[in-house]
Amino acid sequence: MPKYVMWGSYCDDVLEKRSPYRQAHLDRLAKLKESGALVTIGPTQDLTQVFGVYEAEDEPTVRQLVEEDPYWQNSIWTEYEVKEWIQAF
Repeated sequence: MPKYVMWGSYCDDVLEKRSPYRQAHLDRLAKLKESGALVTIGPTQDLTQVFGVYEAEDEPTVRQLVEEDPYWQNSIWTEYEVKEWIQAF
């Protein structure tokens, strides 16, 4: 199955604004990881961007997974980009 890289941006004051949605976000990510749809995800050290690797049939499926996340729905992630990734190693 193809893999996709997702790069996104966080809102300003992310630590404060994410608090009400964080547990739902983490619970959802755990389920996606368990199902195999999510390979890895996390923020950059400076908390300005998010990077994730998804495994899905196509790009629209990945976009749906991103847009169903509480962080996207509550504007914690402010924008994102998805690219199909060819894993060399």
